[in-house]
Amino acid sequence: MHASVPDGRTERRRRRTAPLPAVCAGYFMVILDVTIINVAVPAVGRDLSASLTGIQWITDGYTLVFAGFLMTGGALGDRLGNRRVFCAGVAVFTAASAACAFAPTAGFLLAARLVEGLGAALIVPGSLALLREAYPAPAARSRAFGLWGSMAGIAASAGPLLGGLLVSTVGWRWVFLINLPVGAVCLLLTSRYVAPSPRHADRALDAPAQVAVVTAAALLTGALNEAGRRGWTDPAVLAGLGLAALAVVAFLVRERLARAPALPLRLLRSRAMSGAAAVGLLFNFAFYGMVFTASLYFQHQRGFSALRTGLALFPAVAMTMFASVLSGRLSRRTGDRPLVVCGMLLGALGLAGWAAAGADPAYPLLVAPMMATGFGTSFALTGSTATVMGAAPPAYAGAASALFNTTRQIGSATGVALGGSLLATGADYGTGLRTGMAIGALAYLTAAALAWRCVPARADAPG
Repeated sequence: MHASVPDGRTERRRRRTAPLPAVCAGYFMVILDVTIINVAVPAVGRDLSASLTGIQWITDGYTLVFAGFLMTGGALGDRLGNRRVFCAGVAVFTAASAACAFAPTAGFLLAARLVEGLGAALIVPGSLALLREAYPAPAARSRAFGLWGSMAGIAASAGPLLGGLLVSTVGWRWVFLINLPVGAVCLLLTSRYVAPSPRHADRALDAPAQVAVVTAAALLTGALNEAGRRGWTDPAVLAGLGLAALAVVAFLVRERLARAPALPLRLLRSRAMSGAAAVGLLFNFAFYGMVFTASLYFQHQRGFSALRTGLALFPAVAMTMFASVLSGRLSRRTGDRPLVVCGMLLGALGLAGWAAAGADPAYPLLVAPMMATGFGTSFALTGSTATVMGAAPPAYAGAASALFNTTRQIGSATGVALGGSLLATGADYGTGLRTGMAIGALAYLTAAALAWRCVPARADAPG
């Protein structure tokens, strides 16, 4: 019996499907590292003798650099080629993960986390742009964006569970070591099966605009993080928010005057692009605020361990993969608008149900609200992603991806900061939690109204 040899059709099929796991593996690493560290920081603090402030920045420094440099990563991808920048980001991220795993001091770990955030900022804009290049047909693109979106929900929600499992068995350093084989496989698949991307060498990097974006994201993230400790009326918090707003104005003025802007304002005037980006900000605000406050509630109010808290949040995780794949398939028949609107309404119903469940509800009463929230968010992510990327000219695919993911990261930071502030200032955890869930439900309803107005009825509709 002769060994079977793959024919030309098998190889062509492999080259059509391989870009999807390659790109999604890189994206999964990035989002996992946003949440997996949360349950590991007590062990990190004990092992490296880190102060409370040091632990705070080990967690938040990654997110700050990640959010701040997304626009830079998108611009570099458009100029130098998205595959090249994506691979560079994976290499930087993987090397920085190894440095985190073997960090001898808290300062060294913080520096490595900042480099990790830079690698993440290079990975994420390129991931969406590469999927758009690899799957130009609207139906195939919707399926690809569906799986890409499911990676976000699964990675973010599984982070506490996986982190708790690793910390309790093999130690906190494995929180970073698990990135090494994933990064190596991602680089191998990308270099072999993802086609080289076109370069737009005439695109200027527009350094003043990039500096304005980095400054705005850093000031906003820092102010929101400090608001949980200092309070929303603290002068330093108000100054940070005000300066962040000025940096945004400076960015808009620069893009209006620049000969070769990083993100032309005509793209922001696209109702589809700006509306879908706002929808992304709102559902990340609601979903990540829910995950953060629920995690604190389960640990501090109910006395759950880190591992048990991850298991308690699992209903929200379990629905994300199914919802994203289903959304990608349904969009071919229904278009994106109904899916995004229905997802946001379902998310609103879930958080409203939690808010109405009482001060200390039995856990089974919370399962359905968490499932509805996880399903609704992932169900809407595919359509909003497809809307943003469909509205962007090919030459600005990286910039459009960066815009979408920057707004989502800002939504996440705002949701976490507001949730923490409500828990800290409320009369008790139950009151702060229910208030946060009610605000999240309102954010979902606002996103549903925006989606109805801004998301095209068909996936391939012009923006």
